[in-house]
Amino acid sequence: MSDILIVDDERDIRELISDILEDEGLTTRLAGGSDECMAELNSEPPSLMILDIWLKDSKMDGIDILKHVKRNNPDVPVVIISGHGNIEIAVAAIKQGAYDFIEKPFNIDQLLVVIRRAMETARLRRENNQLRRQDTAAAEMIGNSAAYRSMIGQLDKVTRSNGRVMLTGPAGAGKEVAARYIHAQSTRAGAPFVVVPCASIDPDRMEQVLFGRESSERGVEKGLLEEAHGGVIYFDEVADLPPGTQSRLLRVLVDQTFTRIGGTDKVRVDIRVISSTGRDLEAEINAGHFREELYHRLNVVPIAVPSLSERREDIPVLSEHFIEELHAGQGLPKRVLSDEAAALMQTMNWPGNVRQLRNVIERILILGDSRDAIGVDEIPKEEERAPADGRVVLSGALATMPLREAREAFEREYLLTQINRFGGNISRTAQFVGMERSALHRKLKSLNVVTTSKAGGRVAHVEDEMHQEAAE
Repeated sequence: MSDILIVDDERDIRELISDILEDEGLTTRLAGGSDECMAELNSEPPSLMILDIWLKDSKMDGIDILKHVKRNNPDVPVVIISGHGNIEIAVAAIKQGAYDFIEKPFNIDQLLVVIRRAMETARLRRENNQLRRQDTAAAEMIGNSAAYRSMIGQLDKVTRSNGRVMLTGPAGAGKEVAARYIHAQSTRAGAPFVVVPCASIDPDRMEQVLFGRESSERGVEKGLLEEAHGGVIYFDEVADLPPGTQSRLLRVLVDQTFTRIGGTDKVRVDIRVISSTGRDLEAEINAGHFREELYHRLNVVPIAVPSLSERREDIPVLSEHFIEELHAGQGLPKRVLSDEAAALMQTMNWPGNVRQLRNVIERILILGDSRDAIGVDEIPKEEERAPADGRVVLSGALATMPLREAREAFEREYLLTQINRFGGNISRTAQFVGMERSALHRKLKSLNVVTTSKAGGRVAHVEDEMHQEAAE
């Protein structure tokens, strides 16, 4: 950025400064009074301002303009110049946020040094703010399953637009990672990605956190909406937004403007909104907990993030990814997952989804032994463990059945688990269980097990008996 706005009521002075700066390869804009200055600021903020304290026949003097700039464009450095300078004016200007103060007649070399330093300081501040605001959590999506590929196909489509996206799915499934993926692949990738953790913010502070506030004692404090300007704001668990905040947010989505708490000036923002929820928002609407109009504004493009049980086929590759990540980030041992351990993990219940899987891998790497391969014995089971001698634990239900019924129930559950583990792929299932594909098909039919499309993949389930009788 090299655009400098020069504001001085003396035409000769502003044109002289402009000529000097343009000789240095900088571009300039000129304003002779406060009205022209405000018009230039509203059209596009400059990279730096050179501002005279005394502006003859203007509605605002230099200090008034300085206050306005620091309130609405705090990243723009302002260099104050005046022919009537004294220490009191200089101190007042610096207190209001001016970068420096130079008296007329000024030394050209001194002015150039101050301008270069001010622009470099502003550049570094912008970069630091962006790095601080932009959480660098990984936006890498991992998987090969049909359910995963279906989701990625939808995410890739929305990256090319600014449409609002609603991500749905259970806790731990990776909704925030999906939101970061959209951001990273979009034209806003270099701009901030700001997370609003709706469930963890005190409802009484939510509006201040979102919209910021103004006070004579503390000046302007930006909210998360301003922090996200130019980029993406992500409402994590949007169902937890307080009702009053929902109304104000709805107005922001309509106008793209808002006022800070305690302020009067309109703040305009350019943001893309992505939301997520693990709850049924339509049920929340019917219960009077969520505004229907806000739901329709946010739910322009709904995308379901599948649970880990819907993409069991991805468990080995996800585990390998977490091992690499934890090795690089925390220095934990770089081990491999044995085929037996991977097979066991694909049959386990994962109520915490991908987040739970990562935690289990981290626990294994921290507490595990020195073997290269992670074995079955290292997989923590939240459910009942198998006896040490390797015998299978017989459930209470199976123990009460005759042998024939118990065998049929076991086969049905075993094959359901294996088919879902392999994402509905019958060929891979047959290979693993040691059956010919045709024999497996006959066995599934005899057990009333069918596969249907769900979330882009094939999921096995037991066919309802009434439905079977109707079909016959």
